[in-house]
Amino acid sequence: MSTPKAAYIHVPFCHARCPYCSFTVVANRLDWVDRYVEAVTRELATLGRPHVVNTIFIGGGTPTLLPREPMERLLEAIRRWLPLSDGGEWSIEANPQDIDQDLCLLLRDQGINRISLGGQSFNAAKLRTLGRDHTGDQLARSIDTAAGWFDEVSVDLIFGVPGEDMEVWKSDLSMVTSRSLSHVSTYGLTYEKGALFWGQLQRGQIVAAAEELELDMYLYAIETLTEHGLNHYEVSNFAKPGSECVHNQTYWQGDAWFGFGPGAAGFVGDTRSVNHRSTQKYLERMENGQSPIAESQTLDWSMRTRERFIFGMRQLKGVDWSALTRSGDPQAIAAIAQQLPKHFALGFMEWHAGHIRLTPQGLPISDSLWVDYW
Repeated sequence: MSTPKAAYIHVPFCHARCPYCSFTVVANRLDWVDRYVEAVTRELATLGRPHVVNTIFIGGGTPTLLPREPMERLLEAIRRWLPLSDGGEWSIEANPQDIDQDLCLLLRDQGINRISLGGQSFNAAKLRTLGRDHTGDQLARSIDTAAGWFDEVSVDLIFGVPGEDMEVWKSDLSMVTSRSLSHVSTYGLTYEKGALFWGQLQRGQIVAAAEELELDMYLYAIETLTEHGLNHYEVSNFAKPGSECVHNQTYWQGDAWFGFGPGAAGFVGDTRSVNHRSTQKYLERMENGQSPIAESQTLDWSMRTRERFIFGMRQLKGVDWSALTRSGDPQAIAAIAQQLPKHFALGFMEWHAGHIRLTPQGLPISDSLWVDYW
């Protein structure tokens, strides 16, 4: 496989862990920031030489929680080891509370050109349930401020939150469609092991939204966002033409990427690896000259072919079947082809311009289809 042209850097710091979050996060440990920046700089240096990339994505956690001086050092290290190609995309996730003119100036001057706001909602009760520390007004102001500095501004929204009804969801969508956003991601709330919500759900302390309501919310989001000029280009993502997240397409197309920081995954050569999910262990390993990798898996040709099909099908354009059959493992292609007639007959998939893609009926239940293709 080719050298990665994408890189992900994970920043684990947060004010608090949100109850739905199972990512690598540490709360109230800003005393580790300097150690973290030094550790990531050391990990970047293991590249041996600078690698030009087309996309960089700094996620978290809350990257914008970093104080100014450590933030500058981190961004300068990234620029040194991962110089961005002309016209490349450099994204950073941001907390609405952190967005102000000074931060936008710093990020823009360092080369970042895309802001992804972890808004989740504008509704006060919904934000409290989700454990978010910003208000709806702060989210609205952060969108307006970021839009004054960056052409590419995205916001994440969550639906299907316990206690949420359709009117709350309609109001959230109305707020995003009335602002200068180039990209919107909408996610149904999931209950992940390791997250507070998981335990609360098992103990009956919270009640998950009804499946019928979640479906209605998802379909309403598609209708509303597309009516306002955002293309539905991936199961959960909508963008103005030309503003699709290039970095995330790396994952959906099965391309290679570098991963740096605690809990970060990478895919280089035929090997997928994940750094230690404990931030403390990650720091200790880097400080002791050890590899930060906790898990790795070499993917054979069959697995890569199946993944390219499954992840590629998340895109609304679907999978170019001729291209996949030319480059994929013949046995995996045959196994995939054996399953397709069933999903065509059920109306979940269709042919379009040489691609196999999900139908409107297949989109909402797509996650349940992929078990047939492993």
